[in-house]
Amino acid sequence: MLAPDQLAALRQPIRFSAELRGHPLQFESTWGLFSPREIDEGTRLLLKYVEVEQDADCLDLGCGYGPIGLTLAALAPQGRTRLVDKDFVAVDFAQRNAELNGLKNTSIGLSNGFDQVPPEAAFDLIASNVPAKVGKELLAILLHDAHQRLRPGGSIYLVTINGLREFIKRNLKEIFGSYDKVKQGAHYTVARARR
Repeated sequence: MLAPDQLAALRQPIRFSAELRGHPLQFESTWGLFSPREIDEGTRLLLKYVEVEQDADCLDLGCGYGPIGLTLAALAPQGRTRLVDKDFVAVDFAQRNAELNGLKNTSIGLSNGFDQVPPEAAFDLIASNVPAKVGKELLAILLHDAHQRLRPGGSIYLVTINGLREFIKRNLKEIFGSYDKVKQGAHYTVARARR
């Protein structure tokens, strides 16, 4: 059994820093969120290859505590970046991290996919580290909704475990009519489709 001081230490936010695309960022997270102590391999791979204009309006779908969306906000200072997640704890930490890093060109909110994103919101870029257990039904909904919300010429970037590569390829070709395997690493693949 844990001593009271050990338990108290576990309740404290986990703090770490990371340099992402040339931007030193500070993060706070907590147990129960995905990859709470460091930026995971899939997110790093996605961020290495995502192409974003300085004035792009971006969406981080399933933002967790915010590493993808906050990096996009830093790379697109003249645009707006929206971060959404269905987990209220993740949204709380993403908001904290936006404030911690002084990224005021962000809006962060609770949303199951696009259900709380205003219908008129349109994006130049949508990015997501897709959970392996998302399920084909939810993924179909998310990809169709993403297609509707991207501006013409806009791109969606997805990073998935390699086991989902063919599934993602098939679905992006079907929904977007395009697919580009940007990079395949040892465990993850970054895919892009354009509207």
